[in-house]
Amino acid sequence: MKKVSYVFPLITMILLSCGSSEPEWESLFNGRDFTGWEVYIGVPHASVDVPGMERNEEGVYTRPLGVDNDPLKVFTVTEVDGAPAIRVSGQIYGSLATVAEYGNYHLRIEVKWGDKKWTPREEAPRNSGLLYHGTGDFGKGSNVWKIALECQVQENMFGDSNRVGATFCNITASFNDESGRYVFDPTAPKLRFGPRGSDFPFVCSKNPMNENPLGEWNTIELLCYEDVGVHVVNGKMNMIVTDTHLLVDGVEVPLTKGVIQLQSEGSELYFRNIEIRPIDKIPDQYLN
Repeated sequence: MKKVSYVFPLITMILLSCGSSEPEWESLFNGRDFTGWEVYIGVPHASVDVPGMERNEEGVYTRPLGVDNDPLKVFTVTEVDGAPAIRVSGQIYGSLATVAEYGNYHLRIEVKWGDKKWTPREEAPRNSGLLYHGTGDFGKGSNVWKIALECQVQENMFGDSNRVGATFCNITASFNDESGRYVFDPTAPKLRFGPRGSDFPFVCSKNPMNENPLGEWNTIELLCYEDVGVHVVNGKMNMIVTDTHLLVDGVEVPLTKGVIQLQSEGSELYFRNIEIRPIDKIPDQYLN
């Protein structure tokens, strides 16, 4: 499927020249179906019964269900709190990805946890993710998703920065002895972060934590301009990544655009009011 790229600064300049102080929001979810999106379902856990799907002699599934093959309805459109929403069951790891690629944008999305959790995460914190600058084939990022950068959506971790596949970035961060993690710190030196298993740290924790209690909606905003990404949770900036790169054949190349992915990762949750608009810079309020 051919990708359409939206890199927005020129559109922004045209709108501003016409007298509009800010470009208008464009909805990425029509409230009825997945027009503009594609579904990818990974390899089911052995505990999941997928009728007609083959297992090996040990009872394990060995291949993904793939694109637009979602027999257990991991991704569906429903109504929550009187408004249309996307339900992610979490039962099988997978991705709901935009068909179009985006760069230089401000994304806004609301998320709320459901009740269900599935093996192998039944006892773990509820988990999902907002992946951006997705590129390449499904399955190349952590065996499920497209290679991407992640704004974490996990209980007590909204806004953490992770890498999905061979992506890199710089973050101003300090090490927290108590948690054993690096934590976003605007006053600290820049550190290099890389994929799991590399010579660089993999996860950087958000700062501050600004999640609403379980059962309430949270608003996540993502501002991406050139090689900078800013995570905002419920109105508070809690992560800035810079110098976003991708490793290709051993060479790092800039990663400044791509598809947007919503994760299914073992937990039920809902997304709604998914909106995007172009930007021609990261607003100063998020950088100071």
